[in-house]
Amino acid sequence: ADGGEAELELCTVRHQPEALEQLLARTKFSKQELQALYRGFKNECPSGLVDEETFKLIYSQFFPQGDASTYASFVFDAFDADGNGALCFQDFAMGLSVLLRGTVQQKLRWTFDLYDINKDGCITKEEMLEMMKSIYNMMGRCTHPPLRDTAPAEHVDLFFQKMDRNGDGVVTFEEFLETCQKVKSSGWASESPL
Repeated sequence: ADGGEAELELCTVRHQPEALEQLLARTKFSKQELQALYRGFKNECPSGLVDEETFKLIYSQFFPQGDASTYASFVFDAFDADGNGALCFQDFAMGLSVLLRGTVQQKLRWTFDLYDINKDGCITKEEMLEMMKSIYNMMGRCTHPPLRDTAPAEHVDLFFQKMDRNGDGVVTFEEFLETCQKVKSSGWASESPL
Protein backbone atom coordinates (compact mmCIF):
# COMPACT_ATOMS: atom_id res chain seq x y z
CA ALA A 1 0.00 0.00 0.00
CA ASP A 2 2.95 2.32 0.65
CA GLY A 3 3.99 2.36 -3.03
CA GLY A 4 0.42 2.99 -4.14
CA GLU A 5 0.04 5.91 -1.75
CA ALA A 6 3.27 7.46 -2.99
CA GLU A 7 2.12 7.04 -6.58
CA LEU A 8 -1.26 8.62 -5.79
CA GLU A 9 0.52 11.48 -4.04
CA LEU A 10 2.78 11.94 -7.08
CA CYS A 11 -0.26 12.25 -9.34
CA THR A 12 -2.17 14.66 -7.15
CA VAL A 13 0.57 17.07 -6.07
CA ARG A 14 0.60 20.13 -8.27
CA HIS A 15 4.16 21.29 -8.82
CA GLN A 16 4.98 24.89 -9.53
CA PRO A 17 8.01 25.68 -11.69
CA GLU A 18 11.05 27.36 -10.22
CA ALA A 19 11.07 31.11 -10.30
CA LEU A 20 11.27 32.23 -13.90
CA GLU A 21 14.54 34.05 -13.21
CA GLN A 22 16.19 30.85 -12.02
CA LEU A 23 15.15 28.99 -15.16
CA LEU A 24 16.29 31.88 -17.32
CA ALA A 25 19.71 31.65 -15.65
CA ARG A 26 19.91 27.84 -15.93
CA THR A 27 18.69 27.45 -19.53
CA LYS A 28 19.34 29.13 -22.84
CA PHE A 29 15.69 30.04 -23.39
CA SER A 30 14.15 33.50 -23.38
CA LYS A 31 11.35 34.42 -21.01
CA GLN A 32 8.79 34.14 -23.82
CA GLU A 33 10.13 30.72 -24.88
CA LEU A 34 9.97 29.41 -21.31
CA GLN A 35 6.41 30.69 -20.93
CA ALA A 36 5.36 29.00 -24.18
CA LEU A 37 7.08 25.75 -23.17
CA TYR A 38 5.40 25.89 -19.78
CA ARG A 39 1.94 26.39 -21.33
CA GLY A 40 2.50 23.37 -23.57
CA PHE A 41 3.83 21.30 -20.68
CA LYS A 42 0.89 22.17 -18.43
CA ASN A 43 -1.54 21.47 -21.28
CA GLU A 44 -0.20 17.92 -21.63
CA CYS A 45 0.35 17.43 -17.88
CA PRO A 46 -2.01 19.57 -15.79
CA SER A 47 -0.59 18.16 -12.54
CA GLY A 48 2.82 19.59 -13.41
CA LEU A 49 4.45 16.16 -13.38
CA VAL A 50 4.90 13.49 -16.03
CA ASP A 51 5.39 9.91 -14.91
CA GLU A 52 7.14 7.38 -17.13
CA GLU A 53 3.94 5.76 -18.43
CA THR A 54 2.48 9.11 -19.50
CA PHE A 55 5.79 10.04 -21.13
CA LYS A 56 5.74 6.76 -23.09
CA LEU A 57 2.20 7.45 -24.28
CA ILE A 58 3.09 10.96 -25.42
CA TYR A 59 6.30 9.76 -27.09
CA SER A 60 4.61 6.85 -28.88
CA GLN A 61 2.31 9.30 -30.69
CA PHE A 62 5.34 10.41 -32.72
CA PHE A 63 6.16 6.83 -33.79
CA PRO A 64 2.83 5.11 -34.51
CA GLN A 65 4.44 2.62 -36.92
CA GLY A 66 6.61 1.04 -34.22
CA ASP A 67 6.95 0.37 -30.51
CA ALA A 68 8.59 3.40 -28.90
CA SER A 69 8.07 2.32 -25.28
CA THR A 70 11.59 1.07 -24.52
CA TYR A 71 13.34 4.00 -26.20
CA ALA A 72 10.93 6.43 -24.53
CA SER A 73 11.84 4.87 -21.19
CA PHE A 74 15.54 5.54 -21.88
CA VAL A 75 14.79 9.15 -22.88
CA PHE A 76 12.63 9.59 -19.78
CA ASP A 77 15.54 8.47 -17.59
CA ALA A 78 17.85 10.93 -19.37
CA PHE A 79 15.44 13.82 -18.70
CA ASP A 80 14.77 12.73 -15.10
CA ALA A 81 17.97 14.30 -13.79
CA ASP A 82 17.20 13.73 -10.09
CA GLY A 83 15.99 10.16 -10.69
CA ASN A 84 12.74 10.59 -8.76
CA GLY A 85 10.57 8.86 -11.38
CA ALA A 86 8.74 11.97 -12.52
CA LEU A 87 9.54 14.84 -14.86
CA CYS A 88 8.68 18.30 -13.70
CA PHE A 89 8.87 21.36 -15.91
CA GLN A 90 12.38 22.15 -14.68
CA ASP A 91 13.66 18.70 -15.75
CA PHE A 92 12.02 19.14 -19.13
CA ALA A 93 13.31 22.70 -19.70
CA MET A 94 16.85 21.86 -18.60
CA GLY A 95 17.10 18.79 -20.86
CA LEU A 96 15.55 20.58 -23.81
CA SER A 97 17.91 23.52 -23.35
CA VAL A 98 20.92 21.20 -23.61
CA LEU A 99 19.53 19.39 -26.65
CA LEU A 100 18.49 22.52 -28.53
CA ARG A 101 20.99 25.13 -27.42
CA GLY A 102 23.79 23.39 -25.56
CA THR A 103 27.40 23.28 -26.63
CA VAL A 104 28.58 20.32 -28.66
CA GLN A 105 30.20 18.86 -25.54
CA GLN A 106 26.97 19.28 -23.51
CA LYS A 107 24.95 17.55 -26.24
CA LEU A 108 27.48 14.73 -26.43
CA ARG A 109 27.41 14.33 -22.64
CA TRP A 110 23.60 14.13 -22.72
CA THR A 111 23.74 11.53 -25.51
CA PHE A 112 26.41 9.52 -23.72
CA ASP A 113 24.32 9.54 -20.53
CA LEU A 114 21.32 8.34 -22.55
CA TYR A 115 23.33 5.37 -23.89
CA ASP A 116 24.88 4.61 -20.48
CA ILE A 117 21.73 2.85 -19.30
CA ASN A 118 23.00 1.77 -15.88
CA LYS A 119 24.77 5.11 -15.29
CA ASP A 120 28.13 3.56 -14.38
CA GLY A 121 30.17 5.92 -16.56
CA CYS A 122 30.75 3.65 -19.55
CA ILE A 123 28.75 2.14 -22.40
CA THR A 124 28.92 -1.63 -22.77
CA LYS A 125 28.02 -3.64 -25.86
CA GLU A 126 24.96 -4.95 -24.00
CA GLU A 127 23.75 -1.43 -23.24
CA MET A 128 24.33 -0.31 -26.81
CA LEU A 129 22.50 -3.38 -28.15
CA GLU A 130 19.51 -2.60 -25.92
CA MET A 131 19.55 0.97 -27.19
CA MET A 132 19.84 -0.05 -30.86
CA LYS A 133 17.04 -2.62 -30.54
CA SER A 134 14.82 0.03 -28.95
CA ILE A 135 15.55 2.44 -31.83
CA TYR A 136 14.87 -0.20 -34.48
CA ASN A 137 11.65 -1.23 -32.68
CA MET A 138 10.58 2.40 -32.58
CA MET A 139 11.12 2.72 -36.32
CA GLY A 140 8.89 -0.29 -36.92
CA ARG A 141 8.94 -2.87 -39.66
CA CYS A 142 7.65 -0.49 -42.34
CA THR A 143 11.05 0.90 -43.28
CA HIS A 144 12.24 0.87 -46.85
CA PRO A 145 14.35 -1.02 -47.58
CA PRO A 146 13.28 -3.52 -44.88
CA LEU A 147 15.76 -3.89 -42.03
CA ARG A 148 17.56 -7.17 -41.42
CA ASP A 149 17.18 -8.76 -37.98
CA THR A 150 20.96 -8.48 -37.58
CA ALA A 151 20.96 -4.69 -38.12
CA PRO A 152 21.05 -3.69 -34.41
CA ALA A 153 24.02 -5.98 -33.67
CA GLU A 154 25.83 -4.76 -36.80
CA HIS A 155 25.26 -1.17 -35.69
CA VAL A 156 26.71 -1.99 -32.25
CA ASP A 157 29.78 -3.61 -33.82
CA LEU A 158 30.35 -0.52 -35.97
CA PHE A 159 29.86 1.75 -32.94
CA PHE A 160 32.49 -0.16 -30.94
CA GLN A 161 34.94 -0.32 -33.86
CA LYS A 162 34.87 3.47 -34.01
CA MET A 163 34.43 4.35 -30.33
CA ASP A 164 36.31 1.77 -28.23
CA ARG A 165 39.68 3.33 -28.86
CA ASN A 166 41.63 1.23 -26.34
CA GLY A 167 39.85 -2.05 -27.16
CA ASP A 168 38.75 -2.80 -23.58
CA GLY A 169 35.14 -3.62 -24.51
CA VAL A 170 33.58 -0.46 -23.05
CA VAL A 171 33.29 3.12 -24.26
CA THR A 172 34.08 5.87 -21.77
CA PHE A 173 32.90 9.45 -22.16
CA GLU A 174 36.45 10.49 -23.08
CA GLU A 175 36.54 7.94 -25.95
CA PHE A 176 33.05 8.95 -27.04
CA LEU A 177 33.92 12.65 -27.01
CA GLU A 178 37.26 12.20 -28.75
CA THR A 179 35.76 10.07 -31.53
CA CYS A 180 32.80 12.38 -32.09
CA GLN A 181 35.08 15.41 -32.26
CA LYS A 182 37.34 13.60 -34.72
CA VAL A 183 34.32 12.69 -36.86
CA LYS A 184 33.19 16.31 -36.90
CA SER A 185 36.63 17.75 -37.73
CA SER A 186 37.46 15.16 -40.43
CA GLY A 187 34.38 15.94 -42.49
CA TRP A 188 33.00 12.40 -42.51
CA ALA A 189 30.13 13.27 -40.20
CA SER A 190 27.73 11.65 -42.66
CA GLU A 191 29.15 8.36 -41.38
CA SER A 192 28.10 9.22 -37.84
CA PRO A 193 29.04 6.56 -35.30
CA LEU A 194 25.77 7.24 -33.56
